[in-house]
Amino acid sequence: MTRQYGFDTLQVHAGSQPDPATGARQTPIYQTTAYVFRDADHAAALFNLQEVGFIYSRLTNPTVAVLQERIATLEGGIGAVCCSSGHAAQILALFPLMQPGTSVVASNRLYGGTIQQFTNTIRKFGWSAKFVDFDDIDAIRAAIDENTRALFCETIANPGGVITDLDAVARVAEEAGLPLIVDNTSATPWLCRPIEHGATLVVHSTTKYMTGNGTVTGGAVVDCGTFDWSASGRFPSLSEPEPAYHGLKFHETFGNLAFTFYGIAVGLRDLGMTMNPQAAHYTLLGIETLSLRMKKHVENAERIAAWLEEHPAVREVSYAGLPSSPYYGLKEKICPKGAGALFTFALKGGYDACVRFVDALELFSHVANLGDTRSLVIHPASTTHRQLTEAQQIAAGAGPDVIRVSIGIEDAEDLIADLEQALEKAMATG
Repeated sequence: MTRQYGFDTLQVHAGSQPDPATGARQTPIYQTTAYVFRDADHAAALFNLQEVGFIYSRLTNPTVAVLQERIATLEGGIGAVCCSSGHAAQILALFPLMQPGTSVVASNRLYGGTIQQFTNTIRKFGWSAKFVDFDDIDAIRAAIDENTRALFCETIANPGGVITDLDAVARVAEEAGLPLIVDNTSATPWLCRPIEHGATLVVHSTTKYMTGNGTVTGGAVVDCGTFDWSASGRFPSLSEPEPAYHGLKFHETFGNLAFTFYGIAVGLRDLGMTMNPQAAHYTLLGIETLSLRMKKHVENAERIAAWLEEHPAVREVSYAGLPSSPYYGLKEKICPKGAGALFTFALKGGYDACVRFVDALELFSHVANLGDTRSLVIHPASTTHRQLTEAQQIAAGAGPDVIRVSIGIEDAEDLIADLEQALEKAMATG
C-alpha cells in the first residue's frame, strides 16, 4: 500500500525527483524557451494534446511543472496551473467558465485589487460581478441567476482577517450547480484546504506565504477534479467542441483533468500569463519551509493581536484568532491551526493618526505586500484600497482609520516594541 505522507514531507518532496540527466537533488531551473521534439510525429501528438510533454515555455516548463504538482498535492487537488501573479490566477480561473454576459457572485470582503479587477477590468471581457456579504447565505442565494457562472471568496479575507464559512457557501454553490472558487492566499494549505470544505477551484498569489521571502510574483489555480463541467451546459468552453483543437471536447477527452488541461492548452497559450522558471524555483524553495513559517507567523500574530486589543490607542482589532472575534468559532472549524498572520486594527485618531503611525514604524516595512518573513504594514485606504469609495473600503474592512499588518517571524517582543513607539507618536498632539 502506498504510504499517505504528511504535510511536512509533501512540502519538501511532492512533484520532484532527482534530475535524470545529472542526479541533481534540488529541482533545476530549466531556463529554456523551447524543447526538441523526437520527430515530426512526436511534435504533432503534442500539439494535438494526444501526448503530454513540453513544447514551449509559455505553456509548460519542467521547473514550473514540479511546482504545479506540489501545490496541487498540498491542496488536495487533481492538478494545478501556475501563472505570473495572483491576479493572473483569478483571470485564469474564470476564463474557462465565463462568456460575454455572464457574472460571478463575489464576497464584498476581498483584496482591494480583486474588487477593482472584478468591478472594472473584467467588464472589458463582457463579464460582471455581483458583490454580496458572504456572511449572509440568503444574500448569496438571492444574487445567483441564470447568468451566474461561479461564486468567489477568500478563506481569510484580505485585509480584515475575516474567515468565510466555506462549508455553508459550498452548499449554496452545489445547490445551484456552480463552481466555488476560493482564494487561499492568506491561509495557505497548511491552515486550510478549501477543497475539503467543498471548493471547486483554489487560487493563490504564490507571491505571498507560499514563497514567503518577497522575491518573486506568481499565481496558481488548483482544480478539485470532481466538478461535472458537462452537466448543465453552462460551461461550453469545457463541455463543447473547441475550435482551436479541431472540435476536441475537453471534459469528454480529459475527464477530471479537463480544467487543468484547458488552463494550459488554451489559457496560458492565448493569454500568455506564464510563470517563469526562476520564479517557480524560488517558490519551491519557499514551500519547503511553509509549515514551519506558518506556525511562527500564527504564534506571533496571536500574541500581537491580543496586545493591540488592550492598547488604549486602538479602537478595535479584526482578527479571527482572538476569542472576542465574531469569527472565532469559524476559525475553529475552517482554520483550526490558526487564523493566519494578516489582520487589521483601527486607530482612535482616524486617517491622520494612521499616516503618522505608518511613518513612525522602524522594524515593520511599509510595503504593498503580505506573507513575507518580515513584518509588513500598510494603510489600505491611502494605498491598496485607494481606488474604492469610502463605503466600499468600509465594506471590505479597510476604512480610513484601519491599519493592515502582516506579522512576520521575528521576535514578538521586538515587534511589540516597534508598535508601541509608533502608537505613541501617532497619538501625540501639538
